[in-house]
Amino acid sequence: MADLIDRIDEAETRGRELEERLSTLPGGDAAAYARLAKELGGLRPLREAGARYREALRQLEDARGMLEDADPEVRELARAEQRELETGLPELESELKQLLVPKDPNDDKNVILEIRGGTGGDEAALFAGDLFRMYSRYAEGQGWKVEPLALSETDGGGLKEAIASISGDRVYSRLKWESGVHRVQRVPATESQGRIHTSTATVAVLPEADEVDLAIEAKDLRIDVFRSSGPGGQSVNTTDSAVRITHVPSGVVVTCQDEKSQHKNKARAMKILRSRLLEAEQERAAAERASERRAQVGSGDRSERIRTYNFPQSRVTDHRAGLTLHKLEAVMEGELDELFDGVAGAMSARQEAEAMETGT
Repeated sequence: MADLIDRIDEAETRGRELEERLSTLPGGDAAAYARLAKELGGLRPLREAGARYREALRQLEDARGMLEDADPEVRELARAEQRELETGLPELESELKQLLVPKDPNDDKNVILEIRGGTGGDEAALFAGDLFRMYSRYAEGQGWKVEPLALSETDGGGLKEAIASISGDRVYSRLKWESGVHRVQRVPATESQGRIHTSTATVAVLPEADEVDLAIEAKDLRIDVFRSSGPGGQSVNTTDSAVRITHVPSGVVVTCQDEKSQHKNKARAMKILRSRLLEAEQERAAAERASERRAQVGSGDRSERIRTYNFPQSRVTDHRAGLTLHKLEAVMEGELDELFDGVAGAMSARQEAEAMETGT
């Protein structure tokens, strides 16, 4: 209880600081105002719940004090109020603990979903295809948009790799716990002896990167003008209309000399430069995602699984949440809410406990 009060006090103090800064912020600084207002808005649910919790504690203390009243009717009313307040306090405490779990800044983002067949050859590729279909069905039910970016199919009808963009309302918040190794146990269609095989597929859920900031500093550019050397009209090669722009930090060089006007050549060169820098930034971001993906999914070995899909027993088990559902067919058709809610609850509880231990 003392830890909760301390955390409520911290939130209230921070809220007052933000209110004061907003009231004294110079006009015209829209970016700073938006940032402070967003933080203040994020604190509002915690401050409101904290106020309700403090009031409940105050009322409980008053009720306990009334238990010593000389009037038996007053004592009876106090006992009834005490029972009611003590019954409601755990729910308030649970709400506060949930609000104290650090918010994931990526929760509102769209995602890049990547699925690859792991251990198990053709059967792993078939399972990867089943998972892609499962997530696509779920996304359809949520009203999300699924845009395949890369699909690499096998001769047997499976997927070596599936990469898709999924956009909609709070996509990452629902799918973020799906990253890892998914294991399937079933009898392959090609298995004549009826033996159960175990295969895996890896899933990576990456928050979609925000639009790359391509603000180019003038100090980072070296601009040279010179006389055009190619054909193009009477004045093209008689004036310094050609432009060469060097982006010093990256070493990217763009030259334009097709236009008669130096300004037009410069504008065209800047447009090309931006495109080339954007391509380089996207390649760098892709390399970072590849590194994050490797950290998420490991090697794809059977022993690293987060979830098992057992077809003979129509059972799906999430090993992190300790949750088992006997409705595998429905799950594979995209009915994932019960599974997602169970996993999210378990992972949130884990984060909540860690937050309370570390005080963050």
